[in-house]
Amino acid sequence: MTDPRAPDLRGTRKDSRAVAAPGVAHIGIALPSIADALPFYRDILGLTPGSPESADGARIISLTLGEVSVELLEPRDPESPIAKFLAKRGPGIHHICYRVPDLERALERCRAAGYRLVDEMPRTGAGGRRIAFLHPKATAGILLELTE
Repeated sequence: MTDPRAPDLRGTRKDSRAVAAPGVAHIGIALPSIADALPFYRDILGLTPGSPESADGARIISLTLGEVSVELLEPRDPESPIAKFLAKRGPGIHHICYRVPDLERALERCRAAGYRLVDEMPRTGAGGRRIAFLHPKATAGILLELTE
């Protein structure tokens, strides 16, 4: 059953740029070591890792899996969100990122519906994408990321 408070994140575009369809963009997996986990994704699943990136105190390797990517997240800083997540919960799914056509509009709708935001305004994430996070206390314990 759909939560009646849930905002419609589909939004509308303010311009005519092509936008990917709404859906899951990627799943972030927190790991103590990308080097230890990468052979499974590369050698067993046959996924090709992208170039390493850094964001929010983490090293990130993206692997494309059809329309969705898997981001392997390794802490580079002991005070980073990924390091804190690993200390509290251990390795596992850190976040799910949903693609929306209009990030500002999606954030407005979340605010209007009373959802707690981590990011009040979009910011630049890995790969130069515009992103914003919703707090897990507002989303059934799951950290959600939105991106265009």
